[in-house]
Amino acid sequence: METNNSPKLNKNRAVKTFFNTLAFAFLFILVTSFTIRTDNKTVRYKFKTIVIDAGHGGKDNGANRGWAIEKNITLAIALKLGKYIEENFPDVKVIFTRKTDTFVDLSERAEIANRNKADLFISIHCNSNDSGAPYGTETYAFGVDSRTSNEKMEVAKRENSVILLEDNYAKKYDGFDPNSAEAYIIFSLYQNKNLAKSLNLASKIESEFEDSDSRYSRGVKQERFLVLRYTNMPAILIETGFVSNREEGRYLATDSGQDEVAGSIYRAFKKYKSELEIAN
Repeated sequence: METNNSPKLNKNRAVKTFFNTLAFAFLFILVTSFTIRTDNKTVRYKFKTIVIDAGHGGKDNGANRGWAIEKNITLAIALKLGKYIEENFPDVKVIFTRKTDTFVDLSERAEIANRNKADLFISIHCNSNDSGAPYGTETYAFGVDSRTSNEKMEVAKRENSVILLEDNYAKKYDGFDPNSAEAYIIFSLYQNKNLAKSLNLASKIESEFEDSDSRYSRGVKQERFLVLRYTNMPAILIETGFVSNREEGRYLATDSGQDEVAGSIYRAFKKYKSELEIAN
């Protein structure tokens, strides 16, 4: 008969205690690991706010032809895009720089996004050319690339020239002259920390235009647009087509054309949002 003090019994107890301790330690590590993974899910990046900017408005018509006016087209597309996002992503806050035919300073459009700590800024525009021949879509991020051309510079000058309608624009934009080539050289020194994300979304939008809607894509480009320069988040400017081209301008002026454009932008946004949240 073994007593409580026998070496064999004490050894068995020690072994049992060791394995109990080991099991407890394993369980602790397992629970801790699970908690960490759970916590990681709770702190994972979540897309919260988008600012949609309908270009031009009020006293600024933008590109204007007898068959189409840019400020009306951009507003219609912006509102449709916002509606698609609100209906499909009710947890995403949609903010418009304008919801009516009103004039909003370029700096204020960017500040609306900055004040609301937006995750993304999308500015919607229509293109124009002295010739009625050019057509197709372009999507821009803020920056300068090796393909900068006189044609692209003219687009930037046209979109930036709206500041001339603003009060005290020289002081507001640090003396920037939208018609000065030298001003754009200085402008090129700025770097956009969100350029990669902006270009990613721009590429998705152009792919949607081309693949889903059979539109002609003129590609993803970089240029020095003031409305993008002053934003603190990924930001793009979409030229949805040429108002100066009679066929494309009429297409953009129709409700069905505006639906199609908004749908393409929405699908690209959906892919971009999903990738961003998974990556983070």
